[in-house]
Amino acid sequence: MDFSLIDDDAGAVPILALPKADPAAWGERTAVRERHWAAATGFAADAGKLVLIPDEEGGLGRVLVGLGDGPGAAGGLWALAGLSETLPAGRYRLEALPAGGDPTRLALGWALGTYAFTRYREKTGGGAALVWPRGADRALVERLAEAVFLARDLVNTPASDMGPAELAAEAARVAEAQGARYREIVGDRLVAENYPTIHAVGRASVREPRLVDILWGEENAPKVTLVGKGVCFDSGGLDLKTASGMRMMKKDMAGAAIVLGLGQAIMAARLPVRLRLLLPIVENAVSGNAMRPLDIVRTRKGLTVEIGNTDAEGRLILCDALAEASRDQPALLVDIATLTGAARVALGPELPGLFANDDELAAALAAAATAEDDPLWRLPLWRPYRQMIDSKVADLNNVSESPHAGAITAALYLAEFVDPGIPWAHLDVMAWNPRARPGRPEGAEAQTLRALYAAIAGRFGIASGRDSA
Repeated sequence: MDFSLIDDDAGAVPILALPKADPAAWGERTAVRERHWAAATGFAADAGKLVLIPDEEGGLGRVLVGLGDGPGAAGGLWALAGLSETLPAGRYRLEALPAGGDPTRLALGWALGTYAFTRYREKTGGGAALVWPRGADRALVERLAEAVFLARDLVNTPASDMGPAELAAEAARVAEAQGARYREIVGDRLVAENYPTIHAVGRASVREPRLVDILWGEENAPKVTLVGKGVCFDSGGLDLKTASGMRMMKKDMAGAAIVLGLGQAIMAARLPVRLRLLLPIVENAVSGNAMRPLDIVRTRKGLTVEIGNTDAEGRLILCDALAEASRDQPALLVDIATLTGAARVALGPELPGLFANDDELAAALAAAATAEDDPLWRLPLWRPYRQMIDSKVADLNNVSESPHAGAITAALYLAEFVDPGIPWAHLDVMAWNPRARPGRPEGAEAQTLRALYAAIAGRFGIASGRDSA
């Protein structure tokens, strides 16, 4: 992928990015006729707005781009995002970095803005290319953009073409490309190898459930394990969803997609970790052998779980994977899942919820999220709510009967399967943009991927993940 970033600057039209809050800079950096032209077209340097300045021959001589006056306006990640679609076809170059601008972030924002889901329809429009900003870390930009594009593509693909076998095939492709060890446990083998809750959730589908296990890196390197929820379609099971609730359930495998994209970036960067990806992949369907309400399942850890609701299946497949992950005692354990509507009620679609059992880890993830403009918000693992998922007949229930604290009780359920002492973070994500913004088109989104990459790279020895790998 070239992300419409090029080396050849011959004939490139200069772009001048102007902050709204610094009109003095206009006078210093623009000619009188350009300012008059901008005023005549109503340009006031609002974020994302632009004005095309003609040259003396009537061609395109310069582009003024507004940065606005909000947080990060001076050359933030999204300053140039979307321009590849709004500028006329041609070559462009940054005349100068905006004050405080980071060439890597600007280039990444531009790259993310070139995304389009083209599996079923060709991309229309676009055609603008940007000369690589001087000083940009090209390898990092390409790694992260490729990782985000991979996750977006997987989530955008409908379940008809992205079932358990197809998602596992994508994981196998990534593993092979990066020289990682790949293993897949399919169908009844899950029972034989003691992954009973993954099997219980997925057995009703004609598309067999499976667990993908990818291992990469030096054996003596710090262990980092990532777990991603891979429900390729969620009907709700016998506790059937409504039509509106089921409509977007092709994206219920977004946790696995984000983990796979993140893992690809980590491996491509050759970060000094022993990386393990665990992807429980199922379809939650309805048939004669479907899991029933009030069934009791014995998990991989040995705990028994009463099924209070078959539509709370994500935590069931994750709990077996987390139990297996804990067996290795990793230095860092992260799971990502489209787990609860309660998190969306609390935080909305653009702000993933973070739960962590380690304050230092939570602070590092929050700092990385802010630095990378990949937001998340910490919610509490409030132990007094643990009694809300007690069961009278099993060790715990997979849901609470209370209408309150749904995201917290889901996280507390998962916490039961993480061994004490393992730094663990759980991310409850929407993984979907309900509205289009520069660099973030409507549709699938790899929420938390960039923040996690930066945090992992920084935690294990490479500040901000910026290297030349």
